[in-house]
Amino acid sequence: MSAAPLALYVHWPFCVSKCPYCDFNSHVRATIDQNEWRNALLADLAHEARLLPDRKLTSIFFGGGTPSLMDPSTAAAIIDAATDHWQAADDLEITLEANPNSVEAARFSDLATAGVNRVSLGLQSFDDDALAFLGRAHSAGEGFAALETAQKNFNRVSFDLIYGLPGETEDSWSVTLAQALTLGTRHLSLYQLTIEPGTRFASMVAWGELEPLVADTAAKLYEMTDAMTSEAGLPAYEISNYARRGHESRHNLTYWRYGDYAGVGPGAHGRRLGMRTVRHRKPENFLSAVPRNGHGIGEEAVLSAQEGADEALVMGLRLTEGIDAEAIATRFGLGAIVNWPKVDRLVASGHLTRVGTRIAPTAAGRLLLDHILAEIAVASPTSGLPEQLPVSAAAA
Repeated sequence: MSAAPLALYVHWPFCVSKCPYCDFNSHVRATIDQNEWRNALLADLAHEARLLPDRKLTSIFFGGGTPSLMDPSTAAAIIDAATDHWQAADDLEITLEANPNSVEAARFSDLATAGVNRVSLGLQSFDDDALAFLGRAHSAGEGFAALETAQKNFNRVSFDLIYGLPGETEDSWSVTLAQALTLGTRHLSLYQLTIEPGTRFASMVAWGELEPLVADTAAKLYEMTDAMTSEAGLPAYEISNYARRGHESRHNLTYWRYGDYAGVGPGAHGRRLGMRTVRHRKPENFLSAVPRNGHGIGEEAVLSAQEGADEALVMGLRLTEGIDAEAIATRFGLGAIVNWPKVDRLVASGHLTRVGTRIAPTAAGRLLLDHILAEIAVASPTSGLPEQLPVSAAAA
C-alpha cells in the first residue's frame, strides 16, 4: 500500500513592515535570532512527524509574513529535516513566498541551493503610486528586477498582483494585466483588494478616508481578468489563481482538495487525521511553548463529520474543477452534503455545472460563490479559511 500524501506548511511570521491591507499573522521585530527560530521550527516539525508517520511528502510551502527574510540555511535545515521525516515525492514542490526588495532577491541563489524550487513573488503592482498606497517597501523597478532574478534561479515562478484599488478602471487594469501576461511566468495570483477587519484599510474605510471600489465595477474587472487570462493560456483553476496546465500550485491544491497538511510555525493551521491544529500566533508565545510542550500548538480539535464535509465543500468549490459531492458525503459517512434540487436550479441559471454528482462553479458562479454555498449546503458551511491560504491579497 502506497504512503498517503502529505503537504507541509511552514510559517515565518516576520515582516519589515505591516501592509495596510494585511490581516495575516505577521509581526515586525527589531531583531530576530535565526538560530533560535531554526531550532524551534525544527522541534515543532518533529512533533508533527511523530504524529504522521509513513507519509509521502508532496509539497513544502514557506509562507508568512515574509519567508525571504529567513536565512537560507534555516530553509535548508527545514527541508532536510522534512525529507528525513517523510518519504519525499519525486516531484516534491518546495515554494517560498518572497518580497521583491533587492536585499531579499540577492538571497534567491542561496535559497535555490537550499532546495527551494518554486517562488511566489509579491509584486502586487507595476505602479509606484499604487505600491505606496499598498504600503509596499519596493519600487516597480525593484519588482521587475527581482522577477528577472527569480526566473534565472527557479524553474517555477509565480507572482501576485492586487487589483480593484480605489479608482481602478477596466482600461487601467487591462493594461496592467496585459503586461503581466507577457512576463513569462506560467502561474499568476490575481487578488481583488479586500478590506479585511482589523487592518489599517478597514479603519480608513470606517473613518471615511477610503472608498472601496463599487461591487459592479469589481465584478466587471473579475470577468475581464477571467477572459484575458483564458485567452493567454493561463485559465483560472481557482478563484484567484491562474496557470498553464500542469503549473498549478500543487501545495494549494492539497488545501482545496481537502488533503492532509501539517502546519508548523506561529499561527500556522494544519489538518491531520481528522483534526484541526492551530499554532500560537504571537512569536514570543510560540517560542516559549515549544520547549515547554515539545510543540507550538495553541489549539487542537477533532473535526466532526459535518464540519469536515462543510470545509471540503467550501474549499472544493473554489476550484474550477469543482467537487464530487457524493464522494465527499461517502468520505465523511453522511447521506448528502448538498441540496440537489437547489443545485439543479443553479445549473439552470448558469451558475453551476453538473455531471452526475460532480458540480463546479461557472465563471458567473465564482462571482457569487458565498451565496451559492449558502444556498446548496445541507448544513451551513463553516466560515473562514486558514490564514495561510491565498484567498485574499497575500502578505508577501
